[in-house]
Amino acid sequence: MRKRRLPPQGEFTAEILDFDQEGRGFARIDGKATFIADALPGERVRFRYLHAGKDADEGQCVAVEQASADRVEPRCAHFGICGGCSMQHLHAASQIVFKQKQLLDQLERIGRLRPETIAPPVVADVEQGVWGYRRRARLGAKRVPKKGGAIVGFRERNTHFVTPLQRCEVLDPRIGEKLPALRALIDGLSIPDRVPQVEVACAADRVALVFRLLDPASEDDLARLAAFGAEASFDIYLQTGGPATIRPLTPAAPLEYSPDGSGLRLRFEPADFIQVNGSISQQTVRQALDWLELSVGDRVLELFCGLGNFSLPLAARGARVMAVEGEIGLVQRARENARRNGFDDPAALSFEKADLFKEGADASWLQAPFDKVLLDPPRAGAREILPLVAARAPSRIVYVSCHPGTLARDAGMLVHEHGYRLARAGVMDMFPHTSHVESMALFVREA
Repeated sequence: MRKRRLPPQGEFTAEILDFDQEGRGFARIDGKATFIADALPGERVRFRYLHAGKDADEGQCVAVEQASADRVEPRCAHFGICGGCSMQHLHAASQIVFKQKQLLDQLERIGRLRPETIAPPVVADVEQGVWGYRRRARLGAKRVPKKGGAIVGFRERNTHFVTPLQRCEVLDPRIGEKLPALRALIDGLSIPDRVPQVEVACAADRVALVFRLLDPASEDDLARLAAFGAEASFDIYLQTGGPATIRPLTPAAPLEYSPDGSGLRLRFEPADFIQVNGSISQQTVRQALDWLELSVGDRVLELFCGLGNFSLPLAARGARVMAVEGEIGLVQRARENARRNGFDDPAALSFEKADLFKEGADASWLQAPFDKVLLDPPRAGAREILPLVAARAPSRIVYVSCHPGTLARDAGMLVHEHGYRLARAGVMDMFPHTSHVESMALFVREA
């Protein structure tokens, strides 16, 4: 049995050279890579070791002896404990620089290429836009008598414990400022230790909370939940099993949002995937459509379409859209959204259900001709479907990515194997104060 390495004890000094992909400071100590949380490049810090590994060590900054000009005071009182944000100590503009560098480094290292043009970052219009932006979240809940009862929050860094949040600066303030009241509500239920999570979904005019229940709630519990919802103007939902069991406790109005800032409205269920940052998402949709250089009548294949976030704006610009998604519930709601917004002609906008990680060249939706492609895959990327798409030789492919590593891998395939050039790439600040990198790339087929 291999002996576990014990980290050195005490405090040590390090000169921070760079960031790693998670936004930790990178240092070399006696030639060994050391990753130090909450430290910035150019700083001299004191730190303590957290883990010792064969090839690299990990540490936590405990004091800054020489600060970077980019360092700011974190706004959140829980910074350093809560695992929800890791970069609040870095100026918002410098966070963008970090994310652009991550994207370009991954494209060069994994994809062996650089974009011909680096697109300006998609960012919030004003400084306040980097706070209170999260309209979707999953809060953990746990009853811990030693901490006074029920606690509600995100997971702590590097543990499975829940951070007892008093306030969350990045959540929509309608819920981010009511966490103590939410804690008190759960603590007053007859089953406070059987409510492991609360799902948050925010629309412009309403907030929905989904309480996951491991045991049935009593009549008094239901009354308490309903009263809380009425007082806070929240719609309360209960979930007793999988997502299909989610039901409103009292009549609830539909949740809706605009995908692009126009009059289009997409309806969604509380547990449906939508981008967490509404303002950045709208800018992202408009940019993607601009990069496609659409003309009326263009035939567009959209993959991983979800609820129709890009699909309806594409159709509104006159494109003829075939949209494909793997989750049947999202496909059904996308079709309903299309009808609700007046897109009744399936020749202009249609949705198909397909597993995009397993489809073959004989897929029915691949048989129709298309001129351009838009895809927005999950973190795993689109490696399996790209060769089938590239074989149809669309003139432009816009790829929206939530993971620069898989984007870089797939970009390398399109450029080195399928005759495309990476004409443009850039980042979108979808998750301010985190190391998460959302990006977009434009591929143009070589003549």
